[in-house]
Amino acid sequence: MSSIDNWQSLAAKEVKGRDLNWQTPEGITVKPLYTADDVSVDPGLPGFAPFTRGVRASMYAGRPWTIRQYAGFSTAEESNAFYRRNLAAGQKGLSVAFDLATHRGYDSDHPRVVGDVGKAGVAIDSVEDMKILFDGIPLGEMSVSMTMNGAVIPILAFFIVAGEEQGVDRKLLDGTIQNDILKEFMVRNTYIYPPEPSMRIISDIFGYTSREMPKFNSISISGYHMQEAGATQVQELAFTIADGIEYVKYGVASGLDIDKFAGRLSFFFAIGMNFFMEVAKLRAARVLWHRAMTKLGAKDERSKMLRTHCQTSGVSLQEQDPYNNVIRTTIEAMAAMLGGTQSLHTNALDEAIALPTDFSARIARNTQIVIQEETGMCNVVDPLGGSYYIESLTQQLVDAAQGIIDRVQNEGGMAKAVAAGWPKAMIEEAAAGRQARVDKGEDVIVGVNKYRLATEDRIETLDIDNHVVREAQIARIKAVKAARDEAACQAALRAITEGARGNGNLLALAVEAARHRATLGEISSAMEEVFGRHGTVPTPVKGVYGAAYAGDDRYQQILDGVEAVSRRLERKPRMLVAKMGQDGHDRGANVIASAFTDMGFDVTSGPLFQTPEEACALALEKGVDAVGASSLAAGHKTLIPQLIALLREAGRPDIKVVAGGVIPPQDYEFLREAGVQGIYGPGSNVLDCAADMLRLLGHNMPPLGSELEKAE
Repeated sequence: MSSIDNWQSLAAKEVKGRDLNWQTPEGITVKPLYTADDVSVDPGLPGFAPFTRGVRASMYAGRPWTIRQYAGFSTAEESNAFYRRNLAAGQKGLSVAFDLATHRGYDSDHPRVVGDVGKAGVAIDSVEDMKILFDGIPLGEMSVSMTMNGAVIPILAFFIVAGEEQGVDRKLLDGTIQNDILKEFMVRNTYIYPPEPSMRIISDIFGYTSREMPKFNSISISGYHMQEAGATQVQELAFTIADGIEYVKYGVASGLDIDKFAGRLSFFFAIGMNFFMEVAKLRAARVLWHRAMTKLGAKDERSKMLRTHCQTSGVSLQEQDPYNNVIRTTIEAMAAMLGGTQSLHTNALDEAIALPTDFSARIARNTQIVIQEETGMCNVVDPLGGSYYIESLTQQLVDAAQGIIDRVQNEGGMAKAVAAGWPKAMIEEAAAGRQARVDKGEDVIVGVNKYRLATEDRIETLDIDNHVVREAQIARIKAVKAARDEAACQAALRAITEGARGNGNLLALAVEAARHRATLGEISSAMEEVFGRHGTVPTPVKGVYGAAYAGDDRYQQILDGVEAVSRRLERKPRMLVAKMGQDGHDRGANVIASAFTDMGFDVTSGPLFQTPEEACALALEKGVDAVGASSLAAGHKTLIPQLIALLREAGRPDIKVVAGGVIPPQDYEFLREAGVQGIYGPGSNVLDCAADMLRLLGHNMPPLGSELEKAE
């Protein structure tokens, strides 16, 4: 009998024959033991192709990854003060979060963004805001990352002009602009223009930066938001690499030499709680990118080298027992480090419910400093390299992701795949399946569906006074417009419109407009005049959540309750899932719409970016019994009360309004007083939400059997 046979026999006795294999959401079977027989590919050495073990020979033994905390809130003044405090405390690079009005190309005085200004990032309306944002921070010496996709042209133009007016030549500007529009159409939805002109914008940025900004990364190809939307690690990996291939093809098609711009492309991945899978994912990404770029004709090894920023998962953070989030973030940070990231953001413990306080942001930042300074982890290059499990898992991820990439390429590339909608549907199916597993207790989340506290202590959270911020921004916009040369500004804006109709470089034209103090909204509108504004209506998947609950007693209770309400109403109960404001993150809204549809509700998914007036009109048109308002960007205190007031004015106070998403517990009473009849924060069980909805609709719904008891 072989040694492996002996091990299997001994292990079977120890666990009384129970199967120790684990099936991951990616469809990968993980065995309890790996040996040399499971490793078929030599990973090579760090710093050498295909860079499986890292992009630099010395990796962190030579220089640790960059601590680059993503932050921005309220006004440019507030964010600037926050950045300067963090830099003084050990942060090495800046990563700017813009508010949703800015992302969507609206100035702060636009009527569609009343509830969004300054809430989920910093409001930037003009060069003057950008100059204040970096006041006292030398742009010639600081690497700056900016998460911007829709309004990427005016934001990058403002950054360039702010540098000029600091006396910094744009050739010295160092940093990264996200500029990844394909993933916006798939999952994050902070787009402005339709896909084709959006891809033209990316090519224009590639062209300008390759000529004028040799130190600047012209795109950060992002898988982060895919995983946050529910993608498995294989899906995140495959679609991110496929996006990168598409961008390179567009750059080459626009006349650029691949080796002149590809070396400035970077990537951005999420790091979740499946520790070893995340380590292997980053290693697999480097292999896949090297393979793809070689096939595309790149000759320079730097063009084939995948460099990445990582961020710990936002969706793994929980409102319940929130100090567990410190542990989750630490584990995820270690996975990013062991996978070989080039920079890292660690999320704060309170980000499941609000923007981070200085207290929680310090813990998040110090998590990285402790790993770098106290653990000795940086002293060895790729310390998990050669692990039978890691090497096997890396190869399985390469093979599984390559299969999806091949499908994308065989069907005409990622832009066509996004237009066809199947990547988005695949991710939404994975999200619905994950939610069902969590609700059933099959995927354990400590403090949420197992080991839950009997009572929760509130933690202090940051609250932004949206009205004060918006008024200050409007005042600055007026001052900027009053002081500028209006004729020169309007001429520059007309040049952008003509450039959009023709083949002028839009970034170069926007830089000129920014010098003349055109605002972000004006520059965006100048292009929108030609390109139009893109809009979609969500189409949530069906059958995934319900299939996971086949034969479940609690689920049957919900089905019976919906049937009883349907008999009384002589129709299915009707519900509108509304997304108001400029937040495009729709995972929660889509999961609720999918699950409630499977349960028998007649669900209408409202268009993204509605105003309260538009949501009210749709609720009246569809004759709904209830509205579920999804809020992830802190606009709940403004937008949801407006919706309730409008329904009352329309003579329909009987329509029940409930709210779900990222809502701090200290706001619950405010919302209840405004008329919200149910509030469901992160970690809420969807079956419990459905039972509450049936009670609101007048059904005598008995308590559901406790899933927590089962999980315990």
